Order: sequence, then C-alpha cells, then structure tokens
Amino acid sequence: MKRPKLKKASKRVSCAKRFKIQKKVREHNRKLRKEAKKKGISRKPKKDVGVPNSAPFKEEVLREAEQRKQELEAQKQQNKVIKQEERKRKKDKEAASAEDGPAAKKAKKVEKAKVAKAAAAKEKNSKTFRCSELNKVIEASDVIVEVLDARDPLGCRCPQLEEAILKHEGKKKLLFILNKIDLVPKENLEKWLRYLEAECPTFVFKAATQVQDRTVQQKKQSVAISVDHSRAAVCFGSSSLLQTLGDMAAIKDEEKMLKVGVVGFPNVGKSSIINSLKEIRACNVGVQRGLTRCMQEVHISKKVKMIDSPGIVAAPSNPGDVMALRSLEVEENEKSPLDAVNTLLKQCNQQHIMLQYNVPDYRNSLEFLTTFAKKRGFLQKGGIPNTELAATTFLGDWTGAKLSYHCRVPERQGLPSYLSDAIVTDLQSGLNMDKVRRGNEDVIKSVRFPNLASSISFNSKGPTAGVLKVSEMPTEKQTAAVTTTTTDVEEMDAVSNTEPDVETPALTPETQTQKPTQKGKGKKPVEKAVKIVTINTDLTSIQLNSTEDAYDFNTDFV
Repeated sequence: MKRPKLKKASKRVSCAKRFKIQKKVREHNRKLRKEAKKKGISRKPKKDVGVPNSAPFKEEVLREAEQRKQELEAQKQQNKVIKQEERKRKKDKEAASAEDGPAAKKAKKVEKAKVAKAAAAKEKNSKTFRCSELNKVIEASDVIVEVLDARDPLGCRCPQLEEAILKHEGKKKLLFILNKIDLVPKENLEKWLRYLEAECPTFVFKAATQVQDRTVQQKKQSVAISVDHSRAAVCFGSSSLLQTLGDMAAIKDEEKMLKVGVVGFPNVGKSSIINSLKEIRACNVGVQRGLTRCMQEVHISKKVKMIDSPGIVAAPSNPGDVMALRSLEVEENEKSPLDAVNTLLKQCNQQHIMLQYNVPDYRNSLEFLTTFAKKRGFLQKGGIPNTELAATTFLGDWTGAKLSYHCRVPERQGLPSYLSDAIVTDLQSGLNMDKVRRGNEDVIKSVRFPNLASSISFNSKGPTAGVLKVSEMPTEKQTAAVTTTTTDVEEMDAVSNTEPDVETPALTPETQTQKPTQKGKGKKPVEKAVKIVTINTDLTSIQLNSTEDAYDFNTDFV
C-alpha cells in the first residue's frame, strides 16, 4: 500500500505472508531437484580443471586439444551439408514421383473438368446453343405447346415457330396455353380466349410458383385453413390440360409415350407449368430470366412425357419494348436496364403507372426511376438514388408474375398467312373442344382476377419475330459496355416537357455526351467525343440557374 507523501510504495508485508512465500519457494525448488534426480541430471556441471602448469609438455597438449576441436567443428559442418543435400535430393524425388502418381493424375482430371465445365456453361449461355436446343425439342415432340403470357398474348407468339411446326403436315399438333391469367382483368382474358380459339386450341392456366422439392414436401395439414386459392400456392387448369393430353396419348400408339414439347419466349412460365403438372419441383424456376438453358424431359404420367426447352431467341429487328420484355439483352449485359425502362414507359399509360407505383407526375424515365428509388429506399452512399437497381426491379415486375397489365384485343383481319381453315380444323381434330371450353370456363370461375382500374394498359406491337435457324443467328457482342449516345439524349429531351431554364440530366447517370467547341480559325474540326462526367441524379437538388433570389453576404443591407 502506498502511503501519502512517499514516492514509492512500501515493500513491507506481514510475517505470515512472507513466511508463506518462502515456504512455496522451498517446495518449488525441492520439486525441481527431485525431477532432475529422476532424469539423472546433476545439479552442478563438472568443471574442466584444464592442464596444470606443472604438467610437462603443456603447450603441446593445448595445441593438440585445439586441433582436435577444429576437426570436430569441420566434421560437424560437413555432416550438416551432407544432410541438406540428401534432404533436397529426397524432396526432388518425391516431387518427380508425385507428377506420375495417382494424386497428380486426379488433380489434372479435376483441372480439365473445371475447364470443360466453364466452356460448357459459356456455350449454354450462347444464343446458338439455345436455338439448337429449341430445334431438338421441336423435332422430338409429338405435341408442341406454345406458352403465352396472358398480359400480352399476341406479343408472346412467334410466327416463325408456328410456321415451322405446321410444316410437318399434321404430324405435330400445336396448342396454346394462356399462363398467368390471374394478372389480367376477366373481360380482357375472355376476349383473348375467343380470339385465340379461332386459330388454335387454347387452354387457360395459372401455374403454381411455390412447388416444393420431393425431399422437402410436407404432409397436408388436417386442420382446414382459409386460404386464397387464386394465389401462388395453387395451380388452376392442370386437370383440363392433363385430361386432354391423356386422351391424345390414348389415341396414339399404345407402346409409345406422348412427347409434349413446351416452348415460348423467356419467363412466360414454361418450367412452372411442368412443375405444376408434376406437382414437384422438377425444373429449375426463378424470377431471373433464362434459367432454362437446355432441354429436359419430365415424365408426367405413364403415357405423357413433357420436354422443357430454353426460351426462343428474339430477332434484333423487333422494337425496343419487345426486346426489353422478350429477349435476354439486359441479363447478357447487351443493353442497359435504364434504356429498357425508357422504352417500356413510352408504351404505357402514364396515369396507370402513377397509380400502380404510387408516384407523382414524372417528365421522363429518369425522373420516374429517381422517385421510385426513393420510395423503395434504393439509396447509395450520400443519399443518391440508385436508379440502376430501381430499373432492374421495375423490369423484374414486368417480366415476373407480379405486375398486372393488359393489352387490347385487336380486330380480327383473317388468319395469318401460314394458317388456313383446313389447318385449323386439323389442329382441333382428335380433341373434344366442348370439354376444353367447359374446363376453361370452370377455371375462369375459380380464379380471382384484378380489377380493370388497377391494371396497367399496355400497347402491344404484335407478334414477336424469333430466330430458329442457327445460320440466321446474329453475331454476339464481345463487349458488354453500354454508353449513352447523342441520339439517346436528344430523344429524352424530346420526350420530356421541361422548361428551357431547367437543367435536365442525361439518360444514363454515369455518362453524359458533350459536344466540344471549335476554337480559332484554320483548325481542323474536332470530332465528337464521349466524355464521362459525374452528375447528380437527385432531381430534388436541381435548382434554377437564376440569381434573382440569391443572397449576397458581402453586401450590407442596413
């Protein structure tokens, strides 16, 4: 304890504590001596007495001892070098044997497998591979089912695909499935059903998006729970479709199975329909488009086998809004999601978009995405709205099974060029059309449809052109860089109704196109260049470029 007015604390302790410490020290030393005695270690090493001065030839004895000591050191160093060389030689031998051993062969096989897997994944992502897989499905199927999104059935039809199927002269049947019927108003669905039934047998369908794997399926609860059966957990239209396919399989040869190919554009619900009919998660499904990259066979029953296929490759000649919904340009980084949202908003009723997303009036797509990002909380560092994430979310709503929008049914102007009355009669042969219509009516009565006022009106551009021949496949882009051109900015300026004194940001937040000015006479004209600058995408921070209301702190107004 340190006493007051003293620089150092006192080291004095009580006698009992001091004696206790001394006792512990003695016990510790006794224990060490006992262990050393057991090991045969003497407590004090013997001291070399050396050569006494009275010994004769003392100098010679010391010289011999020194020489012997040097020889021992040299021998010790030589043995050390020999051990190092032997260790190195042994290590090289083990490395050489490992190269020819089973472990090395296994490592080489694993490395080759990784390279082959990466090459296969890259090939499956290519448009050529998807096109070839689609042709395989068409050739292997007896019945081809074209899945159409009920929100835009005409935009999901591919004339090239239907023409290629009908060229087989009655050997292959063509059926339509109107999927996602719970996302369109009832009146609109009935009109589309009558329009499509005049050309091809059509089934209404609502796939279940919460199908579990066989290993995680749970037993049905015995307690009755009131559930909204028109939501994602329940499938509608499967019984009518399975019964029709079963009847077609019964007409076919008894020894062979009926092969049903499911085709359509990306994310129309091909894999979800197969999972709903199988009642397990047999095919990989998800919100992301383009998950199915190769054909997959799924046995539905003893007589029916369905073949899943990748999405149809949309031709680049289609309009921008069609490519945004039916192609995989955004997923393959060939197009910016901001450009896709800009083209989609031009085809929609602005008031419907404002009511659906609960946003105020907007002048262009960037202003809409900025408000939408703030509302959803998509903010970057510094509170800047993340318009890229907002655009991706908006596209996910339109391509996924969430957003309700509908297209107006066009007036019939006759059958397409590849269809005729004889072909339509042949497609309906072998089917009980009255039973199919009754099944569709029962499904429509069971599903709860959205209100017409809560659905967005969308302007469809008609059928989407697809590419089926590998030779007609467009060359794929090697780079995925997306920049904003001068025409894009001029187009955005034409769409927006801003005043001249308000600064409107460019379409893409990361890039902005500027025109360099020409200074001096006699100089060559400067070519247009793209200069990357950083701009603020928060429209609330944009102020008028006037100085009328600015306060000058350097002026004394007293």
